[in-house]
Amino acid sequence: MGFFIFALSRLFMSAPPIQWYPGHIAKAERQLKEQLKRVDVVLEILDARIPLASHHPQIDNWIGDKPRIIVLNRMDMIPESTRQDWSKWFKLQDEQPYFTNAKQGKGIKAIKSAAQKTGVAMNQRRRDRGMRSRPVRAVVIGFPNVGKSALINRLVGKKVVVSERRAGVTRQLRWVRISDEIELLDAPGVIPWRLENQRDAVKLAICEDIGQSAYDNQIVAAAAVDLLLELGFSKALESRFQLDPTGMTGEAFIQLVSDRFYKGDKERVARQILYDFRTGNMGAIPLELPPV
Repeated sequence: MGFFIFALSRLFMSAPPIQWYPGHIAKAERQLKEQLKRVDVVLEILDARIPLASHHPQIDNWIGDKPRIIVLNRMDMIPESTRQDWSKWFKLQDEQPYFTNAKQGKGIKAIKSAAQKTGVAMNQRRRDRGMRSRPVRAVVIGFPNVGKSALINRLVGKKVVVSERRAGVTRQLRWVRISDEIELLDAPGVIPWRLENQRDAVKLAICEDIGQSAYDNQIVAAAAVDLLLELGFSKALESRFQLDPTGMTGEAFIQLVSDRFYKGDKERVARQILYDFRTGNMGAIPLELPPV
């Protein structure tokens, strides 16, 4: 990642840092912390392209010792080999990862089964104390636009919450009954009030997991090109834009593409690069690999 770090620092020397913390998220975060007292199990939704960058650093403190189900959504946007590598890595951290494609409904049954198993143990403890059984209460937590609402709709089996491919759609907490065994709390995306790690912030921006108002498209697209080259995905760019980016910086590549095909419109090129990556037009490409 050395070249990416160098290129990123150069790109952002004169640009403001990426920060995004709209008011509704601050309010939702306070409400979420209150509701967590009532929750039995936490479903943490991560973006499979950036599992580490899309992990909220404070979630561990928020949930304490509550059971957690790790869900890597958008599994269709990374290669099978990368999925296997992440599975092995999480298991080494004593975590069982679940991979889903919430948009198409893949991997949903395993999530529901894992949550129900948590409920069995919870209700056994209640019965041991002379209390009646009740549905397990789960909460879905994750960064904006990682697919939480789409996952909930698949778990319920119908569209009960709004789901769109942009950050900040869900703005209020609400309980949703999945079945007689599970109640689910849908919460707005949570994000640290300050993004200290700007390398992670750039990855979040590339994947559209934070609001577009937080960043400059040309800077983020240039960083995306630098990162794709660092990770060995130059062919994806060459195939899409009919130009070999090898040896170029992201800035230089955007300039060349704009001069050749877009009448010098670098903003249009930047938007096209980000759109093609986000929609999978470049193929299944991870922006993070498991730490060695």
